[in-house]
Amino acid sequence: MTLAMKKLLIILMLAIASINGAYARTSSHSSNYTASEFEQAVELIKKYETLHTAKNWPLIGYGHKVQPGEKYSRGTTLSESQADALLRKDLKKLVDLYKSYGKDSLLLGVLAYNVGPGRVNKSSVVNLLKQGNRDIKQAFESMCRYKGKVHKQIHARRVEEYKALFRH
Repeated sequence: MTLAMKKLLIILMLAIASINGAYARTSSHSSNYTASEFEQAVELIKKYETLHTAKNWPLIGYGHKVQPGEKYSRGTTLSESQADALLRKDLKKLVDLYKSYGKDSLLLGVLAYNVGPGRVNKSSVVNLLKQGNRDIKQAFESMCRYKGKVHKQIHARRVEEYKALFRH
């Protein structure tokens, strides 16, 4: 292969990489949040969920609830890299579920990761957003109950999630 052909090949490869990068930035969910915001969301979830062990069954990894038909058996403990991959997969699914909420999709996905999409869908947070009202701070932070009582650590989590992920 001549030097000219090698240069042409490199230019072609760079052009393809550039096109692929532009496509990735405009895909369905990536336009609603940045990669660094997604990483921040992952780190927040890890901070509050911590890595679950066999005694936490049916929760594994960073709070993934094992569903019927999944390959995990009782007593499963995931490595950190396995748990991280599962967290990212779960969070992407949840964020995609809320992609119609645009820049709020990541915040809603993170909330759903903790409380479940059913509870989020019935929440005052979603009701306010459906009405076009983005003044959701109080409603979001109030989703901090455990067994009917306000839980200080969950409240701290909501405050931190809102501060880090709500985009004006």
